[in-house]
Amino acid sequence: MATHDLPVSGLRVRHPERVLRWLRAYAAATRSATSLEKIRRAAMGEEGTSPSRTAVAPYVELLSALRILDPLPAWLPSRNHMAALTVAPKHHLADPALAARREGVGSADLLRGGGPSPRGARDGSFMGALFESLVTLSVRTFAQRASARTYHLRTQGGRHEVDIVVEGDHGVAALEVKLSPSVTDDDVTHLRWLRDALGEECADVAVVTTGPEAYRRRDGVAVIPLGLLVP
Repeated sequence: MATHDLPVSGLRVRHPERVLRWLRAYAAATRSATSLEKIRRAAMGEEGTSPSRTAVAPYVELLSALRILDPLPAWLPSRNHMAALTVAPKHHLADPALAARREGVGSADLLRGGGPSPRGARDGSFMGALFESLVTLSVRTFAQRASARTYHLRTQGGRHEVDIVVEGDHGVAALEVKLSPSVTDDDVTHLRWLRDALGEECADVAVVTTGPEAYRRRDGVAVIPLGLLVP
């Protein structure tokens, strides 16, 4: 990409290694909504320099056009009077395997909790970030097939967050992602809040897990293993 695709797309790349450092910093921010400026500063090389601000904008534009970057936009509903929502997208690469590759972590490292330290709005392990990215990729693919649109939701201050919001002609579905086979009441707090806020416009709410079975909780929240998630 740095030595061929970007130049072919019209960007003169004098320092390919800086593009790769920036992409690694972006990969480390998978699942977060941290600012591009923080990602730029995190892409510092051994010589103590980061890509310039003027260089980063073309990176984002062209890598998005090439579908290497695939950020998840924030949901800003026009039909609901909800509390102020943030507008920053969540960072995702086209495939979570690309993020793992750029960070140089394999399956054994991930299972031991290895990977880059959380940055910005991302918390938890890098394995959890990659799992959410994989779920997001799957849901976006299924939603596109149904002519629906996919977003994330976060209120200003982070009081409420929902990992994935799917909006289509038949209402809104909200999904939380959890790297665990079990689901507690705390895990569905934000889903229940959004369901109450949307009322009849909410088609369903669910938690996507690593568990073996799909079921419906007593509070109406569905629990669906990623392995059983289908269009």
